[in-house]
Amino acid sequence: MPVIAVINRKGGSGKSTVATHVAASLARAGQSVMLGDVDRQQSSRAWLRRRSRIDAAQAPPIQGWIVDKSSVARPPAGVGHLVLDTPGGLTGFELARLVMWCDAILIPVCDSRFDRDSAAACHEELAALPRVANGRCKVGVLGMRVDRRTRGHAALESWAAEQGMDFLGSLRDTQLYVHCADRGLTVFDLPAAKAAADTEEWKPVLAWLEKAAAAAPKPPAPDAAPRAVAPPAARTHRVALSTPSTLEAHVSELSLSGVAKPGFWGALRRLLGR
Repeated sequence: MPVIAVINRKGGSGKSTVATHVAASLARAGQSVMLGDVDRQQSSRAWLRRRSRIDAAQAPPIQGWIVDKSSVARPPAGVGHLVLDTPGGLTGFELARLVMWCDAILIPVCDSRFDRDSAAACHEELAALPRVANGRCKVGVLGMRVDRRTRGHAALESWAAEQGMDFLGSLRDTQLYVHCADRGLTVFDLPAAKAAADTEEWKPVLAWLEKAAAAAPKPPAPDAAPRAVAPPAARTHRVALSTPSTLEAHVSELSLSGVAKPGFWGALRRLLGR
């Protein structure tokens, strides 16, 4: 199952807008999609509630990853993609633990020095994590509220090249995104004539995500031969070599310091089978 996370330390960068649109684009393409909201503000989850009241012909359904204080509902079988909307300020071990499950990361960036500095610091930390460093998790940058015909777009593209990041283009500043969020919709759910310019801007982003998803690990075939089970001593030795005990302890004992509720990461690990 490909896992796509939308990450930026800075609040107000457009993470929920990007996450909901990525999920909706996959759903409209016929994929079975789950949208997980790790942010304490639960903006994406509220958007899903509004979307659930719309006819499926206009807004293809998206499953929600439910997180509450007491439990995490197990996801339904057959989910093809998981999209995660994450909180601002995600860093350190909290960031590292999330990236362990990701196949692609989108960093939305507005055209200001504050936003670029924040995104650069986030990317620097991401690049040091093993899954990103070895290329198993791809990282791309998306300009937010920027017209492609302006110097702001060119500045973001140049800045991304200097940082060694994939620049996927820019999304213009339009009230369509505001109106869609109010109704549980995206630009992909609007009549083609009304949102043609905006859906066109998404094409390079979706093409990049499709390529990243194709490279994600595939689950074993149902008729695959069962995996051999090593003797207890050998199995213990292998785990000790491949997984630091401190990391295993953190994974089992820590939550996202209140950002994700208890049980979220365990359920995610069971879902992904990793």
